[in-house]
Amino acid sequence: MKRSLPGRSRLTPNLVLRPFRRRDVDEILEAASSSLPELNRWLPWAHARYGRGDAVAFVRDSMSAWAEGRAFDFAIRHRDDPERHLGNISVWFTSRAQLVGEIGYWVRSDETGKGVGTEATAAALRVAFDELGMHRVVLRIAIGNTSSERIAEKLGFTREGVLREDVRVNGVWLDHSIWGLLDREYRAEKARYASVGWV
Repeated sequence: MKRSLPGRSRLTPNLVLRPFRRRDVDEILEAASSSLPELNRWLPWAHARYGRGDAVAFVRDSMSAWAEGRAFDFAIRHRDDPERHLGNISVWFTSRAQLVGEIGYWVRSDETGKGVGTEATAAALRVAFDELGMHRVVLRIAIGNTSSERIAEKLGFTREGVLREDVRVNGVWLDHSIWGLLDREYRAEKARYASVGWV
């Protein structure tokens, strides 16, 4: 089991996933700020006063987490427009002993519904299973976030249950559905991911 990952870009047919750099702050801020009305329904960090300091703190923590092997955050960019920030996707272990991990992501509002989340998540699954050797990967999705649930379904995850009042967002406790994918299920799905152009 590997503790860390090479800090290189991962390519899909349409996207580049790469580690964050200090100079990404302004692009993250622009993407997050333009999407706050949608993001702050589901994500506790997407508060109304989100600003440059939040983006700076995220990049700083992302770089140290990668170096320490705690979490692996990727900037999502189009291959044909690599300067425009489309969102973030992260992979991390929740149990190294049991080889269990989680993936979390967000996509800017004007890019949702275009397959970005599905393609980025398929690439993150390749990192989780092929590079980090995970046995099981989980997505936690706020109840009502049907776009993210659709991504889980398309990628072959199984909806396993509901975590009640799991995260507080804007003072409201949100339930989350829990979706799981096992290594053997991922192996069975890989060819399909490629055939539809996600990897």
